[in-house]
Amino acid sequence: MCWSMGVSRLDVFYRRLLLTKLFIGGWGKPEDLKRIFEFRKIIGDRERCRSLVPEDYPVHINKTEEHIDCHIHDGFFISPLEHLVPGILPAEAVKARFQFIVPKRWQKNRPVCIHLAGTGDHFFWRRRTLMARPMVKEAGMASLLLENPYYGSRKPKDQLRSSLKNVSDLFVMGGALILESTVLLRWLESEGYWPLGMTGISMGGYMASLAVTNWPKPIPLIPCLSWSTASSVFTTGVLSKAVNWKELEKQYAIDSVYEEEIIKLLDYCGADSFKMGPYFSKNVDSLEHLLGLSGDVRASVGQSSKAGGQAEAGPGLLIGAGPEGGEARADQLFSSGNTGGRSLGTPRSLHANSTLHGKKTDLAKCYRPSLHRESISFMKAVMDECTHMANFSVPVDTSLIIVVQAKEDAYVPRTGVLSLQEIWPGCEVRYLNGGHISAYLFKQNVFRRAIYDTFDRFCLKYPNMH
Repeated sequence: MCWSMGVSRLDVFYRRLLLTKLFIGGWGKPEDLKRIFEFRKIIGDRERCRSLVPEDYPVHINKTEEHIDCHIHDGFFISPLEHLVPGILPAEAVKARFQFIVPKRWQKNRPVCIHLAGTGDHFFWRRRTLMARPMVKEAGMASLLLENPYYGSRKPKDQLRSSLKNVSDLFVMGGALILESTVLLRWLESEGYWPLGMTGISMGGYMASLAVTNWPKPIPLIPCLSWSTASSVFTTGVLSKAVNWKELEKQYAIDSVYEEEIIKLLDYCGADSFKMGPYFSKNVDSLEHLLGLSGDVRASVGQSSKAGGQAEAGPGLLIGAGPEGGEARADQLFSSGNTGGRSLGTPRSLHANSTLHGKKTDLAKCYRPSLHRESISFMKAVMDECTHMANFSVPVDTSLIIVVQAKEDAYVPRTGVLSLQEIWPGCEVRYLNGGHISAYLFKQNVFRRAIYDTFDRFCLKYPNMH
């Protein structure tokens, strides 16, 4: 397995401008994780979930605006996830909202592409302006923009901007979008639109890919700037620097349910990831170097000061290992927790017990040098469980998939994970020069070209499907 990669310096620089932390609430409630993992096993099998969403699921249009070249309809429906896994969605996210941009004049057929939102893409303006309106003009193609759970009007009140509070929120978002995409595809079919396809940029590409694995018919899929799993995004990509590792490590150490019960629920890809965790974490230090961390930042991580032997937490706290391979100390790992405003100090001064998820736990038992490595391995395992494409059904016709990737993407590392070509034989991958941010800012026309090409390919191959 190759770990070397070229990364975009713009990606690294842009990430350093963003100061918000991801997953400040931790992993999420253990019971929620268990429910999500059990549901993933159902939704990962296309045949098992054919009847999960009724054919005539109610969809409502509540507003229509007329523009020079199109009509823009606002609509909503209740997320099916609320019925299937009650209470797992935050109250604000239960109602799914969408915007439907329909050209006044069709050029050929009545094609519609569903666009799922990328990270930070709240409401509809960005997708409407950069993708949907140009697609009306260039190809006479309609676009349906679905608002992601946890974004825009579906954002929980206690969530800061786009920073998901819990790791489990990402999995809830994915499960909801798979079901909500099914609702919209069926509704569009019933309204006579054809052909139908799905796309998304960055996280939107992942979510569109997951949704298509669940659709029982051939369908165009154009995932842009995404890959086969989200695990590398949060463990080796530049976004890993935004993860609140201290809180995740503390919860993993205090509550044995993660180590003793959650891991047993992981299916093939997740369990496989956890087993390879020690190998994986040994390589993260070199990856950190590749991602452009300066020597002084890297040296501050896990390095004991000569004066007092205390570990210093530097801004590069992705890896709990210093230059000599030493691990981050327990006093460092727990110091960010709820400790009454004072540091827990050395392992001897750890409180006798603490409370997490209503359970009292002996903190002294939680001190172990490998804690950070274990937390990274656990993160990779649960991310692979719920986002790895190999854990879901293969799309019905992989020749209708065009993936657009950036060669030097530092947000979505492709090294050390299965490629989409291995998981979906027959799909096409197009590579752009540069990184994630430059492609997102300047290559929207390439994404649209890939959409048109995939839809044309579909019409040639399945001219009589509608």
